Amino acid sequence: MAANAKSTKKAAPAKKAVAKKAPAKAPAKKAAPAKKAVAKKAPAKAPVKKVAAAKSTAKSTTTSKINAQKAKEVAAAKALKEREAKAKDAERRAAQKAKEAAAAKALKEREAKAKAAAREKAALERAKAAAAAKALKEREAKARLAAKEREVQRKAREKAAAEAKKQREIDAKRKAVEAEKLRKQREIERREAEERKRQERREAEERKRVEALERKMHSKPYADDHAFLEELRGLLLEARAATQAQISQSESEANEMLVDRERLEYDDEDGSSVASDIQRDQLKEFASMLRLKVDEIDVALARVDDGSYGRCDECFEPISRARLQAQVPVFTCVSCRASV
Repeated sequence: MAANAKSTKKAAPAKKAVAKKAPAKAPAKKAAPAKKAVAKKAPAKAPVKKVAAAKSTAKSTTTSKINAQKAKEVAAAKALKEREAKAKDAERRAAQKAKEAAAAKALKEREAKAKAAAREKAALERAKAAAAAKALKEREAKARLAAKEREVQRKAREKAAAEAKKQREIDAKRKAVEAEKLRKQREIERREAEERKRQERREAEERKRVEALERKMHSKPYADDHAFLEELRGLLLEARAATQAQISQSESEANEMLVDRERLEYDDEDGSSVASDIQRDQLKEFASMLRLKVDEIDVALARVDDGSYGRCDECFEPISRARLQAQVPVFTCVSCRASV
């Protein structure tokens, strides 16, 4: 069947070739008008047209037959392919069924073997469990007997241990009391020794502080710098002269105001006399303040003479050179002045 189908397929192209070559005779129709013209001139030749028509009809019939034959061959080939495919599908299904049957049979055999092995295993386990239960009972009996013996020994040990513990507690309490007494005695002695040491340190620190304070109180920070002391002396003398001049001016103004008050008659109602008295008192107070400054300058000059000028009266530390030069006189450093 396959050979016939192949031969049929090979033969089909030949027929197609024949069918394709057939239209080559078609130009005969184009030549028909000439024949018609001839026919007009000679009506006796009219049968030629009928013959050509008969020929074209025969050719078309042959072509249709060839096409029909070709369609039949194609249908036969298609039917053959379908039958072959069905046969192959049937073979595959049969083989699959055979495989499934063999697998099912093998599965049953394995299940039967597994069940038999399980039964054997269960029987072996029951035998082992029975032997284990028997051995367990024997061990439990031995264990109960041993437990009773251990309990008797334990009670005896506990009794001996309780008596020994009680004795140890008595001894420990006695030792603890003695140790506590000794510890308290040592603590008292240690505290007394520490207090003596602290007192000695405080006394030593106090002596050092007093000595340092004495040294500071009698220190002369700029005694070696004679040029600087001479410069300070000049500044102090200038400040003293300027202050004396201010005192003289204030006193003269106050005296003049007193003379004017005695010479002129003031109207007490408008308060001019009271204002004059207040201003004169302010001038006197200012003069008194200036005298105090003069006294301070004299003290500073005396310290310049003995070299102690420039020492702070509060902390006894040296006053900076800039402060001594900027403010005349000065007896405290910047820190002590700020804390006052």
